[in-house]
Amino acid sequence: MQVIVIGGGISGLACAFRLKQLGISVVVLESLGRPGGVIQSVQEGAFLFELGPQSFLATDKLVELIGQLGLQNEFLQADAKAPRYILLNGRLQPAPLVPSSLLSTPLLSAGAKWRLLTEPFRRSRPPQADESIADFVRRKFGAELLDRLVAPFVSGVYAGDPERLSLRAAFPSLHEWESKYGSVIRGAMKSRPEKGKPRPALASFRRGVPTLPWTLAQKLGDCFWSNTTLDAIRCEGANGKSGYMLEIIRSGQALQLKAPAIVLATPTDVATRILAPVSRVLSQALGKLEYAPVAVVAAAYRRAQIQQALDGFGFLVPRAEGLRILGTVWNSSLFPGRAPDGMVVLTSFIGGATDPQVVSLAEDEIAAIVEKENAQVLRITGSPAARAVHRYSRALPQYNLGHSGIMAALRVELARFPGLFLTGNYLEGPAIGACVDHAFRVADSSRAYLESLH
Repeated sequence: MQVIVIGGGISGLACAFRLKQLGISVVVLESLGRPGGVIQSVQEGAFLFELGPQSFLATDKLVELIGQLGLQNEFLQADAKAPRYILLNGRLQPAPLVPSSLLSTPLLSAGAKWRLLTEPFRRSRPPQADESIADFVRRKFGAELLDRLVAPFVSGVYAGDPERLSLRAAFPSLHEWESKYGSVIRGAMKSRPEKGKPRPALASFRRGVPTLPWTLAQKLGDCFWSNTTLDAIRCEGANGKSGYMLEIIRSGQALQLKAPAIVLATPTDVATRILAPVSRVLSQALGKLEYAPVAVVAAAYRRAQIQQALDGFGFLVPRAEGLRILGTVWNSSLFPGRAPDGMVVLTSFIGGATDPQVVSLAEDEIAAIVEKENAQVLRITGSPAARAVHRYSRALPQYNLGHSGIMAALRVELARFPGLFLTGNYLEGPAIGACVDHAFRVADSSRAYLESLH
């Protein structure tokens, strides 16, 4: 084979699928008995519980991939106008999703709105040193915007700590706009999409998000090897051309594989171990990347148990509200097929970089915290009809201060190992669309490398 992809999450599967499209022989090695990594769901009776990503943004490239996979009839899009909410003083307030609503939202005081309104007229330059999201927002807009809007959003996307997340790594567009235009709002206005082009909608599939990785694995057929572990890896080669020898265990059988190119599509803790015999620099650099732990609690209720109107996406919780949940998604309000008539499904997230200890609790304890807090916010009476809990000790990569320097060191060291490529959610964003986009580009780079050998 020409390329070996290690890791059968969405990044590895998308990379292998693209390689196969390009006519390159490839195999995917996955240690689990299923594809998808953290993308997984369970069917509890009549309820569909998502235990990883709840949905994804339907970017142009993802929609194109969905068409190539023949999943058009399974594809679902949520109402683009579905409101999101933020908890403030115990009450759910609509999150401002368009610029005009920032000036009318009760989430912000008159002073905070004035800072937003006048930001385009106050030219500034970002500091030379890496800046946290919290420091950036306080510098440009004030602490109130940070606490009530930005921090809950960051918790929802990264489960991260805005005091530690790097602005230029996690939200590079904001850093670029201030650098180029002296104003974030001016930069956003100049970078608006073409007129008439809709923004990507939230999407899923009739049988849940795992439909995407499962279908990719099906299309790969015999090229997807589950229940396969990597024992050792060696780099062999000369004259700037490397080859890679892998010792693996597949269904209890020891095998050796050799290929001129490999793509490492694993979480960084696995990549650190795999690359230790190949490059201490790569291994140590990857070992510096942190992950946030998160517990996911999905629960089903009778609609009559909930007094709150579930007319939207769900809600996020600022830390100042004193709750431990980061937010709750109203799955059955977004997509059909999550619950039968008269029932609803809610999925909550707890933990993250600001509350990592909660994931070490027993599942029943975690569920009890979530159910109590959701009952308080949504005015729920009684216990759920069904629930599922899943804990991730390493759920989401953290694009913390220094992340850009680590990425630069990885690029320099990778140049010493032709044919070795990395892809994954720690490189250019954790969103499914970002992972697929990066994986496709790695596949194209792999083909270019293979062509250079001839």
